[in-house]
Amino acid sequence: MFCNEEFLGNRSVLLNHMAREHAFNIGLPDNIVNCSEFLRTLQKKLNNLQCLYCEKTFRDKNTLKDHMRKKQHRRINPKNREYDRFYVINYLELGKSWEEVQSEDDRELTDRQEEDWSDWEEHPVSAVCLFCEKRAETMEKLCVHMEEAHEFDLLKIKSELGLNFYQQVKLVNFIRRQVHQCRCYGCRVQFKSRADLRTHMEEAKHTSLLPEVKIWDQPEYYFPTYENDTLLCALSDSESDLTAQGQKGHVTIISEDTSKLHALKQSSILNQLLLQECLKN
Repeated sequence: MFCNEEFLGNRSVLLNHMAREHAFNIGLPDNIVNCSEFLRTLQKKLNNLQCLYCEKTFRDKNTLKDHMRKKQHRRINPKNREYDRFYVINYLELGKSWEEVQSEDDRELTDRQEEDWSDWEEHPVSAVCLFCEKRAETMEKLCVHMEEAHEFDLLKIKSELGLNFYQQVKLVNFIRRQVHQCRCYGCRVQFKSRADLRTHMEEAKHTSLLPEVKIWDQPEYYFPTYENDTLLCALSDSESDLTAQGQKGHVTIISEDTSKLHALKQSSILNQLLLQECLKN
């Protein structure tokens, strides 16, 4: 991005080079996801003669370079939510930005020598909507909200597609990831912000336009997009799901016929093998 050197292999070599030689630090390599896409996004801004920090546009490349050097703008704008999807910290807790996660102070918890649980109160765990920041204390309320506000009927989709528990998990994780990356799963168009994505999906009615099952029914979507996604815990895990899955598998179990157990013992080949072994000894 700043010189003609080329790098192959581990991304940390490139990121450490830019930090060391060009004073351009976008974070520790292990804290970054989708690194190639991140670098392409930054390169596109530079090609458009746009400062990465103040995001002003300049008339030529030399003017841009002088500006970023003199103003110490060789860094990205932390307030630009476009970059959030490239940092692991934004996947730690659903509904919280990296600023909120960093501002949390847990030192009081570690400093306590003794814990007093006498005043413990159980607080209801709320699940977050797939498309906005709405929270609900029950799965039923959340499903009603998604159906009324976003025209997304999770229960209907589950019923029509015959989804078992694990397929529901993969579907939720798939949608979470697409929304977090500001990408419409209906038309695959990517937007600059979640607000723009939500407006598009609601106007185009793409919330209910799910791709083919083979697109999202993949092992990679067993893993949650957010660390504490309580919606996954609220998904239905009824016995009917397991029964339906068993019926689809067409597994036939034949019980052993024990009506002639004595005859089976007499004619068993094990008797012959045992006799041969005794004769050898």
